[in-house]
Amino acid sequence: MKIFQCGNCNYSVFFENYTCDNCGHLTGFRAEDRMMLTFKPDTEALISDREHVAYKYCKNHSYHVCNWVIEKNSPEEYCKACQLNRTIPNLSNPELDNFENWQHLEIAKHRLIYQLQKIGLPIISKLRDPDGFCFDFVKKQDDPKLMTGHANGVITILIREGNSVLREQARKDMIEPYRTLVGHLRHEVGHYYWERLVRNKPEILSEFRTIFGNETLNYSEALQTYYKSGPPKDWRKSYISAYATAHPWEDWAETWAHYLHIMDMVETAYFFRLNVKPKFKTKALKTKVSFDPYTKTNFDEIVQKCVPLSLAVNSINRAMGIPDVYPFVISPAIIEKLRFIHKLLLVKRN
Repeated sequence: MKIFQCGNCNYSVFFENYTCDNCGHLTGFRAEDRMMLTFKPDTEALISDREHVAYKYCKNHSYHVCNWVIEKNSPEEYCKACQLNRTIPNLSNPELDNFENWQHLEIAKHRLIYQLQKIGLPIISKLRDPDGFCFDFVKKQDDPKLMTGHANGVITILIREGNSVLREQARKDMIEPYRTLVGHLRHEVGHYYWERLVRNKPEILSEFRTIFGNETLNYSEALQTYYKSGPPKDWRKSYISAYATAHPWEDWAETWAHYLHIMDMVETAYFFRLNVKPKFKTKALKTKVSFDPYTKTNFDEIVQKCVPLSLAVNSINRAMGIPDVYPFVISPAIIEKLRFIHKLLLVKRN
């Protein structure tokens, strides 16, 4: 994620900010060119500081779950990210934690949409086009059969995932090294884009099967086998996670999510001009992020930046008594899978 500057005082402004922490000007993200705009706080009209153009906030701004703006004369009430919501939690009862959980989910979702835009992928709301995708943020109590997942463009996320305590408990119960909201969203949207980028393209599908395996294997039976027997002992040689071993679709979605993790990590390091230079001499831990990863055609260059970065950040977290930010090992077989996704998205952009 890039960092932004206030249009009034040039102070650093972050993606989730509603105001500039320095001068108090209001902030609003413009999705069309991924720019953060700022506005005087003491007037009703949202006139951008730099361009002096009128805007309005997305309707969900009133819930403090969205800071994106739309041109004032636009007929739209919701921003590009919020147009993807098909179901939001019941907010009528203040005693329920639905609202806070939804806020956490929206932060992750907006970050996901920013990244999909940066990659250049089509972002189409299923509410307007049956080939698009949408989000259902729901409670399991409403339907015991509900699960986080993807089906025909509908991405279902259980609202309880927004509760960090329950999410951590689920992580322990499922013996996962990592469980985050943005990780869920990146994984599930990966299933949607597999259908758009791979399924109906014979040459790409053939290459996918060579790298990930044959997805025509019975999915339900594969999951049952995985939950009964677990992953093979040597799974780390070829898979980014244990769950990726369940079925080629899950391998794709897990690898896709990690591709997005890596790209976001390196982009953030680029905008902060991070330089990892250990005191002792070792090329393996040395790197200087001098490029935006979304401009690179060679994925190996991106991985070479990511590995030292993750080791450095993991070490800082350990110093603070916090779990590793990126507790994964990227083997050559996994790099091949990541490289396939990178190549596929480059073709899509061009």
